[in-house]
Amino acid sequence: MLDEQQFRSQAETALHSLMQHLIEREEKVDSGFEVEEQGGVLNVEFEEPAGKFVITPNAPMRQIWISALSTSFTPDWDSAATAFILPKTGEHLMALVDRLIAERIEG
Repeated sequence: MLDEQQFRSQAETALHSLMQHLIEREEKVDSGFEVEEQGGVLNVEFEEPAGKFVITPNAPMRQIWISALSTSFTPDWDSAATAFILPKTGEHLMALVDRLIAERIEG
């Protein structure tokens, strides 16, 4: 298990990579969302219909918490994969967020 400093470093790296990925997606025509970072928290805001995903590190639990689609998703650090993975589906953080965005946009 990661100690708190290791977790914070891994979470910061993962969220920065995710933000860069989402900015690239956002810049595409008709992405339907905007992403912004505030104090280490990523917000993905949707235009139509209006809504928001919140993605934040939770150091005490060593998870990244995602509030999306009226549900909480909690990827854990997987040292073998060196990535945050949602245990229930095996999805990596970026793939999980991409799927959630697609589900939100497709309605």
